[in-house]
Amino acid sequence: MPAMKRAFYGLWINGQEVAAAAGEACDLINPATGQVWAHGAVADDGQVDEAVLAAEAAFQGPWRKVPPQQRARLLFRYAEVIDGHLDELAEVEAVGAGKVLADARGEIGQVVDDLVYYAGWADKLSGSTVPAGWRGQAATYREPVGVCAQIVPWNYPFMMAGWKVAPALAAGCTVVLKPASATPATAVLLGEMAKEAGIPDGVVNIVAGPGDRVGTALIRHPRVAKVTFTGSTETGKDVMREAAVGLKRVSLELGGKSPSIIFADADLEAAASGSVFAIFYSAGQSCDARSRLLIDQGVYQEFLELFVAKATTLRLGDPLDAKTQIGPLISEGQRQRVHGYVKTGVAEGARLVLGGQLNQPGVPEEGFFYPPTVLADVTPQMRVFQEEIFGPVVVAAPFTDEADAIRLANQVDYGLVATVWTENGARAARVAKALACGLVGVNTPVTAGPGLPFGGYKASGFGRELGQSALDLYTEEKCVVTRTSERPINPFRL
Repeated sequence: MPAMKRAFYGLWINGQEVAAAAGEACDLINPATGQVWAHGAVADDGQVDEAVLAAEAAFQGPWRKVPPQQRARLLFRYAEVIDGHLDELAEVEAVGAGKVLADARGEIGQVVDDLVYYAGWADKLSGSTVPAGWRGQAATYREPVGVCAQIVPWNYPFMMAGWKVAPALAAGCTVVLKPASATPATAVLLGEMAKEAGIPDGVVNIVAGPGDRVGTALIRHPRVAKVTFTGSTETGKDVMREAAVGLKRVSLELGGKSPSIIFADADLEAAASGSVFAIFYSAGQSCDARSRLLIDQGVYQEFLELFVAKATTLRLGDPLDAKTQIGPLISEGQRQRVHGYVKTGVAEGARLVLGGQLNQPGVPEEGFFYPPTVLADVTPQMRVFQEEIFGPVVVAAPFTDEADAIRLANQVDYGLVATVWTENGARAARVAKALACGLVGVNTPVTAGPGLPFGGYKASGFGRELGQSALDLYTEEKCVVTRTSERPINPFRL
């Protein structure tokens, strides 16, 4: 296996790294410096076809013949290989995606855990027997859907790839993964490590390039049976339209505008620390970022001051520096987009209480950094309350009572995650049930893990990543009915 951090990352097709057929490559930019650190191959339609056909050949051939118990052992081995390269992978992720090194290590570690979790499922995808009162018996079976197109975003390049590849392989599918154009490096390495783990060639394939070219070609391919996409809601709609032409199975994990709901009886110190993490982790570039602070009006000013005091201490800087807590945004375009939302919020009447400046003390001059920013006194009519900013910006609004908190939380198009901070267990249960979202944390900002289904309501998509639920996305259910009566079935009395 070549060095993980290198000057060029090709495509990974049928167990081999290859350059783009047309010689096309894109610059890979280090978000912390704004400088080119490597180049990545860009696939053409012919190479997308080659990758899908390789996946189909593997599905019909060697991978289909691997018994479930052996498939489990291969996934355990895959986890071991990744774990053995964890530090090298984390450095590539930090350089390529601007990930703080500790965060990158944690995300790669979660992929290891995901593979271990799904390895345990590989030989347990059983069906059921169905009572048949008409002198027969019936049984159901779970079978893999086939070749899966998997499209992942730039904000979690390796972790999102692992979230998709692990359950697909456990179910017996093969995959063609398309990473984001800005961050293909660790996805290519995921393919290389599949080979190192002994997974047959063609089971894991990686094709990089722009979504409107490579992604579209992949979704439209007639041999692709299932499409899974993580990214923006608008792009998710395009994916659905393209997949509908071929009646392909689709699952979408899309955007969010998630709230942290702070009741007056909460442990405000813990709630402030947890809420700071919930929005500023990964520089706010996370679909599950709790980007709205909904605060009981009785403690609104007190909590806001506590939150701002903690956010002020966060350290921005080089992702490879162990002291850094917040890295850069992915690009200058993203930084300008985030700043545009902040200016819009202020123009709409929000009160800027922290950050909001492109160049201020403590913010590195190089790269695409943006400071932790707090907009207070927002209302549901403001764009910054309704729209996903995807940066280190949180908006704060007071609520009057429990019903008002639920109303404000649900008053957006999205429904991915929420965190409820309260010491009242009955209230926590009531509010969690009333929230229109896929995940609710009670007194914790952490809601993702290998066994926990992750996904949303409304414009946040459908289908679930992780957990047992994800396996349903990669399997078909077959029912087999068998006559057991001595007399033949002859409804027409022929």
